[in-house]
Amino acid sequence: MGAAPDRPAWHGVHHLALITPDMDATVRFWHGVLGADLVMTLATDSFRHYFFRFDSGCTVAFFEYRDQRIASFAKPAGVPSERATQFDHLSLGLADEDALLSMRDRLERHECKVTEVVDHGTMRSIYFTDPNGIALEASHWVVDPTTVSPDFGDGRLFADPNPVPALRELAATGELEWTPRTSLVDGVVDVAAEVWS
Repeated sequence: MGAAPDRPAWHGVHHLALITPDMDATVRFWHGVLGADLVMTLATDSFRHYFFRFDSGCTVAFFEYRDQRIASFAKPAGVPSERATQFDHLSLGLADEDALLSMRDRLERHECKVTEVVDHGTMRSIYFTDPNGIALEASHWVVDPTTVSPDFGDGRLFADPNPVPALRELAATGELEWTPRTSLVDGVVDVAAEVWS
């Protein structure tokens, strides 16, 4: 399915950047337990940056800052926290129910706590954490909304009885009335230049 005019041709997740206070434990879990190949590493005087492959072009990456201990905390997926955070959980895609059950068994073999399968109707999931306390989910679609055009009238996929204005706009006209502006955080260009110079 090709991209519509003026729409990005998204191709999965390139990488999700997270933070770890212990890269060794992170490599052992993400590569060893989850079976995601470690495919790239970068390093500067300030940090190291490691990438784990989940599919072609799809990685999850971690920063470990040198000479700085970053406090971490654990929170369950989908549960708000009073602590400042810009991350809730990461869901990793699986092909089907057999793959989901196999991942649950793999986690248990490695003595990692994992939930039973949770049926969300359109997807089925298991929940667990990595050594950094990051809430993780592994899921497979029962009804895959990523392979068809959105049908805002499909109550299985659009179940919010009081949708946000943007969704009401899209359902009514197919267009958004406005989009927000953002700005860069001071120093972001300097950090990026440090990595690639």
